[in-house]
Amino acid sequence: MPTRNQIEALIALVERGAFVEALERCYADDASMQENSEPPRVGLPALIAHERGLLAAFEKVQARCVRPVLADGDQVVIHWVFEFATGDGRTIHLEELARQRWQGDRIAEERFFYDPVQLRP
Repeated sequence: MPTRNQIEALIALVERGAFVEALERCYADDASMQENSEPPRVGLPALIAHERGLLAAFEKVQARCVRPVLADGDQVVIHWVFEFATGDGRTIHLEELARQRWQGDRIAEERFFYDPVQLRP
C-alpha cells in the first residue's frame, strides 16, 4: 500500500517532466500499463521503451495532476491533464484517469482511461 508521500513523489516527478525517472523509481520490474482496452505492455523495460518513443515523438510534453487524488488501500486514481506540443506547432490536450494498483512501494498495474477522440488532429 503506498503512502501519501510516495504518491506525491510520483506526481512531482511526472509534473516536472521526469517521465522515465518516474517509471524507474515508482514502478515494479514486472509492472504493466494498459491504454483503455488495448493489450497491456508488461515489464519495466517495455514501459521505459514505450515512454521514450512517445517523448521522442513530441517537442514538449507537460503534465498536471488535477486534485484530489483518490487512494484506497493499494488502489490509486489520478486525474492527469497532458499537453503534447508537436513539431509543427500544434498542441494536443489529453485528459485521462490513471487507475493504479500498488504493490508495496511500487506500481504493479496501471490502466489509463481516456477518450481517444482527444488525440485526433
